[in-house]
Amino acid sequence: MTTFDTIKPWLQFFHPIIMWLLLAGTLYALYLGMQARKTRKADAETRKELIKGKFGIRHHQVGAILLAFMVLGTLGGMAATYINYGKLFVGPHLLVGLSMTGLIATSAALVPFMQKGNETARLTHISLNVVLVGLFGWQALTGMQIVQRILENF
Repeated sequence: MTTFDTIKPWLQFFHPIIMWLLLAGTLYALYLGMQARKTRKADAETRKELIKGKFGIRHHQVGAILLAFMVLGTLGGMAATYINYGKLFVGPHLLVGLSMTGLIATSAALVPFMQKGNETARLTHISLNVVLVGLFGWQALTGMQIVQRILENF
């Protein structure tokens, strides 16, 4: 038995752990984005106080990290499944996960347009991310069902 054979069964648990952390990070990014928008829309006096929070900068930083880890988490989950079972299970969890990866990439691609003041890009960014958060919640539930099935056979 190789070292890889020892850790192989545990690989399938990295994906859910990472994704739960990403869900928490996504909710934090949502908060930061709402605060950044509030800062932009605030009157001059309120804006002075809100600017100190650097919400826009923090939103961009957290968003960049989320994008990277969402892509890596998606690929990692698929890789772990393939390594353990020799195939991917094409179903709603996989398809929604792939769709979420596309949504976050598209949302991030809108940033340069938003920085130039394009309100349509900003509203599209917000809309995509609201859908993303909703799908993420659904993925968390279906993912836990998958983890339960894995634990039953562990």
